[in-house]
Amino acid sequence: MKAMQEHIDFPLRSVVKVKWQKKPHFTYPWHFHSEYEILYVIEGAGTSFVADNIEQFGPGDLAMLGSNLPHFWRSDEKYYVEDSAGNINYIVIQFSEDLFRGPLFQYPEFHIIQELIERSSRGIRFSPPFSKEAGKQIIKIAQSSGFDRVILLLQLLHELAKTEQFKMLAGELYHFQKHDFTDDRLTRVLHFLATRYQQKIELEQVAEIAHLHPSAFCRFFKEKTGKSLSEYVCDLRISYACKLIVEGKLSISQICFESGFNNLSNFNRTFKRHTQMTPTEYFGHFHK
Repeated sequence: MKAMQEHIDFPLRSVVKVKWQKKPHFTYPWHFHSEYEILYVIEGAGTSFVADNIEQFGPGDLAMLGSNLPHFWRSDEKYYVEDSAGNINYIVIQFSEDLFRGPLFQYPEFHIIQELIERSSRGIRFSPPFSKEAGKQIIKIAQSSGFDRVILLLQLLHELAKTEQFKMLAGELYHFQKHDFTDDRLTRVLHFLATRYQQKIELEQVAEIAHLHPSAFCRFFKEKTGKSLSEYVCDLRISYACKLIVEGKLSISQICFESGFNNLSNFNRTFKRHTQMTPTEYFGHFHK
């Protein structure tokens, strides 16, 4: 499914655009835009699609999406039934990618927000307890205007940046180019993995790139990435498989081998362990 690009007009060249919508169901299709987006669901339930991630959402759901990250929210089937009593009620906050460019991030007070902006390149979903409190601030933003709205947005971004109650949505492949590691050894390794993960990866081969003994490399890689080498490579492969499934051009068997797996049953088991769906279910869920 090809994502359409959305052009967002900011009224009177405002820094922030806010939409508070109450509708029978979500209507916007699979799309992307250069603006950053914060979406808070007050009422309603359905399925969210963010790059290669598919999850259920419900009341109180809060997500932040980075620039040009493809996404859409689809309401459950009951919301599309004529004369349905259900409605969705949500607030969308959008701000330009230019807002935090230039020298602003050079000031230490904005470093934490810069990290949030970089994380959002994969999409972020915040946990329910935190989202409930952040939702109060989002409602205040929707009810404000002018400079007050900008100040409230900065306060919200600061709270989103500080919390550890979140998870990333899209897979590693959507984020690789955003990594800013100062360790040249790790940068060489990650670049190698990002370009070779579809092939067989040998520990000794990767350790040699880092100029480390294999056992020392395993400790080094786990410390730097939080994952073992096999876990990291597996994440890259599953992420790529999800992209191929969403595109819908190849069979599941072709996707298995194209993404670096050499055994279909192992691919199916690994895919389900990562996504809680089989590849066929994942395809059906997205394309229904």
